[in-house]
Amino acid sequence: MDRCIVLVDAGYLLGAAASLLAGEPSRSRITVDHAALIQALRERAESDTERPLLRIYWFDGAPDRVPQPEHRRLRVMPRVTVRLGALTRSDGRWAQKGVDAAMHAELTELARNRACSDIVLVTGDGDLLPGMMAAKEHGVAVHLWAVQAADGDYNQSEDLVAEADERRVLDRAWITQAVRAKELTAVCAPPPVPRPEIAAILSAPLPESALAAAPEAGVEEGKHAPAVSVAENGVQERVPAPKGVPTPKDLAALRAPGAQPVHPATTATLRWSSDKGWVDRPGVVAEPAEAASMPTLAQLTTAEQRWADREEDITTVGGDPYEVGQVFARRWISRLGDQSHLQRLSGMYPRIPHRIDGELLRYAARFGLLAHKDDQIDENDRYAIRAGFWREFDVPAGAGEHASAE
Repeated sequence: MDRCIVLVDAGYLLGAAASLLAGEPSRSRITVDHAALIQALRERAESDTERPLLRIYWFDGAPDRVPQPEHRRLRVMPRVTVRLGALTRSDGRWAQKGVDAAMHAELTELARNRACSDIVLVTGDGDLLPGMMAAKEHGVAVHLWAVQAADGDYNQSEDLVAEADERRVLDRAWITQAVRAKELTAVCAPPPVPRPEIAAILSAPLPESALAAAPEAGVEEGKHAPAVSVAENGVQERVPAPKGVPTPKDLAALRAPGAQPVHPATTATLRWSSDKGWVDRPGVVAEPAEAASMPTLAQLTTAEQRWADREEDITTVGGDPYEVGQVFARRWISRLGDQSHLQRLSGMYPRIPHRIDGELLRYAARFGLLAHKDDQIDENDRYAIRAGFWREFDVPAGAGEHASAE
């Protein structure tokens, strides 16, 4: 068949681009316009091979093979197929598993079935050498593309370079059509200002279950000044300051029989999370009745709507945390029969009732959000998801400031 196919090792392409533009192979150091990159790959492949493009295969790694937002954007683009391997962490570094094997299998299968006359490989992995040799034996011309190396040397297997029919180098000018290095913030520069919706959530007061403890004036931020009490004999005693956010152990102690609350207004609420959402334990203070009575999205969704929602999630929702929160809220609002729930929910801003919040976060997990990144859950994604949820209600950005001042 007189057409070409492009097989892209995303780890190589973007890692080498990061080395070239930012000085290190970390993909977090660059921003990628995936639509522009795919278009540039297509135009370059059709120009070099003089054949129309059949398809671009994008091979990449992802934690537990769950598509990340960039993969969801890519796989709905015309003529793009995404293949995912595993992304594992070892010795403090992320490593792809199964990507080269998947590329090898696809390369040999396409050549054996004579699906194309030319195959473009964007990779540097020498493990693809047997697949390249097999493709050539089936009469397929193999084009090997390299990303310009930062040090001017090869960043590909020499055996791979020697076996290729044609070789091209994607230079800095070509790479910068779709890839940019992120600007490093100067040490003396102030931190970036968050979006108003996220700032409102961050500045909201702790729930009533948290202990009311703020730093004394003049005390270094992040530390609490010890309280001073006067005993009956007139001797001053230093009392340890309470923690700003209680641990589950602290809350359990407050609920113990005979325990005295640290603060008169403090009421401890114990809640356990499970795959079914938040679970109340006997004797535990529950949510307000108006919050507990609010229906979840699952309760408002019919079987037909559920199918349509999944179709939309797969084809149009990119997976950006803010966007995910908006989509969830839009569906919930549109299916509410009792609109009085909206007024009650707006009065709780920026806190989301536990039942709805748990469902929102489980929905976000479908898009690969809330996954472990550097061994820690990304809290910024959580704030962005909730901010997107509130944005659909058009809550004034200043509401969080009023709430935090109370």
